[in-house]
Amino acid sequence: MSYRLLHGTVQEAPRRVIHVVRVQDKILDRLEIDELAEAMRERLLARGEGTPEIVIVQGEGKETLRLFGLPYAVARVRAAMFNAQIDWRPLELG
Repeated sequence: MSYRLLHGTVQEAPRRVIHVVRVQDKILDRLEIDELAEAMRERLLARGEGTPEIVIVQGEGKETLRLFGLPYAVARVRAAMFNAQIDWRPLELG
């Protein structure tokens, strides 16, 4: 089964953002999540962004919603999602 990806950002500091990748239509296992985060990290590094912070989000409701990344970034993204502060755009990772 294929799945769709959405991308958004959460402002962390004036010149720093946390990149959020949302997986739709499928629940990934931990290895797939790590591969997705690494592919996104490589893409951002190629664009010239230094040490990008990435959070992967999957699931739809309270029962299945899970966030993966460093704890402080996950907390910032969770708060931004709760306050509907993320603008989602479709993402294609080659």
